[in-house]
Amino acid sequence: MKLYPKAIPAIARDAIATLMADGDIEVETLRIADAEQDMAAVMKEYLAAEERVNQATREALERRGYDHSKFNQVKREMADVRGFKMGDDGIDYMINQMLEFLLISRNIEEVYGEDPPMRKKIFAAFKKHLDVDEDIDREARSRLKHLAEGTQAWEIEYQRAVEAIRRNRGLL
Repeated sequence: MKLYPKAIPAIARDAIATLMADGDIEVETLRIADAEQDMAAVMKEYLAAEERVNQATREALERRGYDHSKFNQVKREMADVRGFKMGDDGIDYMINQMLEFLLISRNIEEVYGEDPPMRKKIFAAFKKHLDVDEDIDREARSRLKHLAEGTQAWEIEYQRAVEAIRRNRGLL
């Protein structure tokens, strides 16, 4: 799952609303928006850290004289060096940070829930808003039936189709 910046407010809103509705946390009505911003801050910081890793990766590629095809390999190296969690581990990391933040936030009155059930509820909010990559892939492939998969033309058109679909869905 990829975290899109435009999905952050919706994920934060769903996570807080679900936790409140299930009685896991107590938030004053006037502080709900602030609590959502606390959750969003955790995700925004993760994206900022990811951008720092991406920048270090670009610099390492340039320094080593590699082309862009080795970006993911070098990014994994940079992430390991910096202790940055990627992919599903990144989602788990953010959920852990959110759970810790619930305990120290001035916008949360009380936390009643246990970590494992709250973790599942927050993960469900992530999954609801981020599990769109497979749908986008499926839709992009259906648009490209006229091209042979694996060709250079298909690759170029696939990237264009994916970007257009993401833009249409408000993910970019």
